[in-house]
Amino acid sequence: MFDLMPIAYRNVNQLWAYILTETLKRLGLTCAIICPGSRSTPLAIAFAQQVPEIEAISILDERSAAFFALGQAKAIGRPVILVCTSGTAGANFYSAVIEASYSHVPLLILTTDRPPELRDCHSGQTVDQLRLYGNYPNWQTELALPSADLGMLAYLRQTVIHSWERAQTPTKGPVHLNIPFRDPLAPLPDGTDLSYLQSQFHPENFFAGIASTTQFLIPHTSTTLSTSSLFPIPQEWKECDRGIIIAGVAQPSQPEEYCKAIAQLSQTLKWPVLAEGLSPARNYAELNPYLISTYDLILRNQQLAKQLAPEMVIQVGEMPTSKELRTWIDATQPRRWVIDPSDQNLDPLHGRTTHLRIFVEDIKAEKRNLSFSSDYLQQWCDAEAKVRLVIDQTMGKIDEIIESKAAWLISQTLPPGTPLFIANSMPVRDVEYFWKPNNLGVRSHFNRGANGIDGTLSTALGIAHRQQSSVMLTGDLALLHDTNGFLIRNKFVGHLTIVLINNNGGGIFEMLPIAKFDPPFEEFFGTPQDIDFAQLCATYNVQHELITSWQQLQQKLNPLPTQGIRVLELLTNRKADAKWRQENLRIFATDIVI
Repeated sequence: MFDLMPIAYRNVNQLWAYILTETLKRLGLTCAIICPGSRSTPLAIAFAQQVPEIEAISILDERSAAFFALGQAKAIGRPVILVCTSGTAGANFYSAVIEASYSHVPLLILTTDRPPELRDCHSGQTVDQLRLYGNYPNWQTELALPSADLGMLAYLRQTVIHSWERAQTPTKGPVHLNIPFRDPLAPLPDGTDLSYLQSQFHPENFFAGIASTTQFLIPHTSTTLSTSSLFPIPQEWKECDRGIIIAGVAQPSQPEEYCKAIAQLSQTLKWPVLAEGLSPARNYAELNPYLISTYDLILRNQQLAKQLAPEMVIQVGEMPTSKELRTWIDATQPRRWVIDPSDQNLDPLHGRTTHLRIFVEDIKAEKRNLSFSSDYLQQWCDAEAKVRLVIDQTMGKIDEIIESKAAWLISQTLPPGTPLFIANSMPVRDVEYFWKPNNLGVRSHFNRGANGIDGTLSTALGIAHRQQSSVMLTGDLALLHDTNGFLIRNKFVGHLTIVLINNNGGGIFEMLPIAKFDPPFEEFFGTPQDIDFAQLCATYNVQHELITSWQQLQQKLNPLPTQGIRVLELLTNRKADAKWRQENLRIFATDIVI
């Protein structure tokens, strides 16, 4: 005899919601983000009943909630649940769904809905929610209306299991379930006799085997493969001495193993590794003796760019942000291979490219004659050493607060293993230009799927929640675009330091040709907001401190606090920052000869 959770006896909606949440709990769900609303009442109550096994977090703003869930899913590597009411609530999830799709983050979106008879008749808070997110979800469906029939409960269980699996295989991404409920939504009697379930419903049988399905969802890596099943290095790679490896944008779950695999390939082939600032390779520098971090600046020297033209390129993951690198690859047209397990086209340059749908860890590294040396490799290493020296000397002498030095300084300051969220627009570019290779194992995160500024703060809070004390590097507009994220502060467990570069506007637009046309530049592109961030932080009860020296910033970043949210604001001059970049980016490698 099974004493079903008492709340599930109240009505068929609550029974339906209990089966759904219990199945998810047994699958391994640990976090559900619940947005307030009426139609989602059965799910909100059922998830609340699953605490503490499932952490249920109530977040007011749907867009903020969706990006918090995105960040949390990035941090833990498993699906996070998003729940909302009917109507336009689900539409506010859309930008996060797009980002999750492009950046392969597992989300399970549960939009609750009116029943079919209340659609298309101007019933309140009702919109067409079927296929609400277009083709972005890995999978999507509408559940049947709740039923107490044992066969229908089994259907619900299997649909939820399938949804969990589709959020993780064959590629991680969002899954959307639209869930209709009839009244009563509160746990009130609805006339359904559920007493017969006491004799027919046996949970030990009904939920048997659910947990075991999760073991089949973990993507394989070289640690689970035998040597014979690894991908052999093609002969044409071995015979080429003018090849490069591009370590692109990546957030692997095991960054050190990922970096070791790239380093082994590099040392086998004697090819340099051009490592994007958003690749973990720059934070595990000691693993790779042929690491090139200054490629964007090197390639601004036309003579060096021509001298270093490759014959072959292995691209691991997505192409780096650098426009200089993309233009150079496009102009030189080398033979290219893209190594990434996803089923997507990762070549925006449409070159002579072969996609290898494998993990870089799956490549069989081979020992090579250590006496073998490559002039081409040496040229790259010499250029890196010289340009890196110029950058470090230049940055070390800068006392005034300028935007570009922040990324350089942070790369040498954070406590080991710190989760770092890097906002889009100029922060990701400054990281690519100036992030100094280190051995700190910093875990960089970013929303480079769709490259938007939506949900910047909320994503960072999701990444930092219940993790090691974390840091976010952002500009003022990206933070202002998501100030509702501060509403999460009372639910947030852990610490986030926000390094705010406040240049009062959109610094990235200063780097574009449109900057020369004012008007209308300042009003429609620069868009200064003239916000007093100290007052803004006070409104949300968030700590604020104005940073006036680089030494002060270093002291605030190591060690980091263990609780709360704080903003460290650096006031810079947008026009001066842009002028500094325009003058210096092109001269770091001007006098370099190799």
